[in-house]
Amino acid sequence: MREESYIQQLFSKRIGGSGFGKGDVVYKFEKIKRAKRAAIDANPGVDLIDMGVGEPDWMADEGVIDTLCEEARKWENRGYTDNGILEFKEAAAKYMEEVYGVEGIDPQSEVNHSIGSKPALAMLPSAFINPGDITIMTTPGYPVMGTHTEWLGGEVVNLPLLKKNDFLPDLSTLTKDQKKRAKLLYLNYPNNPTGAVANREFFKEVIAFAKENDIIVIHDAAYAGLTFDGYKPLSFLLIPGAKEVGIEIQSLSKAFNMTGWRMAFVVGNPLVVNAFATVKDNNDSGQFEGIQQAAVYALDHPEITEKTSKKYSRRHNMLVGVLSDLGFDITKPKGSFYLYVPIPKGVKGGVEFANAEEFSQYLIKEHLISTVPWDNAGAFVRFSVTFVADGEEEEKRIIEEIKDRLSRDEFIF
Repeated sequence: MREESYIQQLFSKRIGGSGFGKGDVVYKFEKIKRAKRAAIDANPGVDLIDMGVGEPDWMADEGVIDTLCEEARKWENRGYTDNGILEFKEAAAKYMEEVYGVEGIDPQSEVNHSIGSKPALAMLPSAFINPGDITIMTTPGYPVMGTHTEWLGGEVVNLPLLKKNDFLPDLSTLTKDQKKRAKLLYLNYPNNPTGAVANREFFKEVIAFAKENDIIVIHDAAYAGLTFDGYKPLSFLLIPGAKEVGIEIQSLSKAFNMTGWRMAFVVGNPLVVNAFATVKDNNDSGQFEGIQQAAVYALDHPEITEKTSKKYSRRHNMLVGVLSDLGFDITKPKGSFYLYVPIPKGVKGGVEFANAEEFSQYLIKEHLISTVPWDNAGAFVRFSVTFVADGEEEEKRIIEEIKDRLSRDEFIF
């Protein structure tokens, strides 16, 4: 028997301690990967339709790519950028005003770049969370800030996103002790995975809540530019008082089809931005200047996002129509590329679904359609309209194929 390495005893408790790597728990996304592989192997010649990937299917705009190529050739762009170049910060401030109507952003003190929004969410707790402090999160949701809060000895309080509340968190459910110990409130609208949007009234309530309880608001606006059917992109910072209580994280990944480019920026309260910059300065040396310059081009061309939004809106229309015809109780979201769908009870004369994970696995195995299950606050699956399709006719073909496959069953609701 091979002797265990001493390193096994040195892992931190935050990632599992001496048991790190030994567990046999299979997590949600790994289950999906395994089911997809098995379904493909069992059905040679049948394409798996992947509606689970939350990543844009288009390349970045040609102007963005050309700018990177040009800037990458410049000798002066080869070095560290630390907390970012002024040109990007100025472009970000201009973008906030032109797209969201947020005026008066100081590029020097109220903007800082991040190598994607995920690192920003991971770093921010280090600036504020001490052992025993609380970060308020929403569930289902993106867990990164909560994970790092717990790694720092803090606690996470999850507020469920329920359909009856339009998938907005109910802040009144927090206890007096939770509000006293809370330092950070994380919000994300348009929301992943529900596709829900926030309105001015909700943000006003959030600002009043933050002021009353001395809490910092972190609004993750990764999907803020992707809106449809008359709903205009809304920034948390547009609401009076927002900059007094928090920041917004704007990402180029989804709005500009630049996921792998890793560009985002934090904007808002100068104290929070400065704290982030300090933590960031001890984590990385900045994004490559060529990418920052390419991002400047993107921010100067918001029509890129408008074009992308039209595509997602069109796909949502088709997918909502098909699923509605099959009996699913859904409406088109006003933002994001996600469709959050309540699951059926089962199939007539066949299987019953105890939860969303069972339904998602069924769709993969029986129909070669991949989705992401969420059982955190009700049983839902998330469809993403970022599937790869070469033009509108191909989009229609894929949606019709989804209809054909699902029509083989009679779902019970």
